[in-house]
Amino acid sequence: MRMLRARLVTLAEEQAATAASAARRSQVRTVDRSERIRTYNYPENRIADHRIGFKAHNLDLVLNGELQPLLDALHEADLADRLEHVGEA
Repeated sequence: MRMLRARLVTLAEEQAATAASAARRSQVRTVDRSERIRTYNYPENRIADHRIGFKAHNLDLVLNGELQPLLDALHEADLADRLEHVGEA
């Protein structure tokens, strides 16, 4: 019985280690250029949100706290996405 218990414990530990390893791998991202969310281009004074296609040449204003145009664009994109998925759930 001790041998059986030892094998079962070893098997359970291996399964837990495999699950933990898979969970860690799924959380690691490559962060390549295709996964960009937002770009801040200081020389051109440009901000671009790649998820919603927003581009503006007012990076200096955004950095000074005037976020309303960016927030409005994000709100509109979120609203459009929600309306597109109404009734799918």
